[in-house]
Amino acid sequence: MFCYSCQFEITLDGKPKRGEACPKCAAYLHCCRNCRFYDVNAHHECREPQADFVQNKEMGNFCDYFEPAKTAPVKTSNRAAEARKKLEGLFKSSSS
Repeated sequence: MFCYSCQFEITLDGKPKRGEACPKCAAYLHCCRNCRFYDVNAHHECREPQADFVQNKEMGNFCDYFEPAKTAPVKTSNRAAEARKKLEGLFKSSSS
């Protein structure tokens, strides 16, 4: 599995326990962000329909449906910051 926070690859026998943390950055391993069902576009950010709602997706939890994601998480971009940067660049180049 890969840590959602630092993308460090971690080898475990089975699922991580609730309190286990990444040896590199100390982020919780048994959390929504490391689960294969985590999806920012899904209801409650989880594709498992029977899972209970978890408010903090980065905290260790007791979800029975947790399955470690097989691939490294994709870094999400800050769309607002990117749009602002493009807009500033557009006005900067036109006013020169």
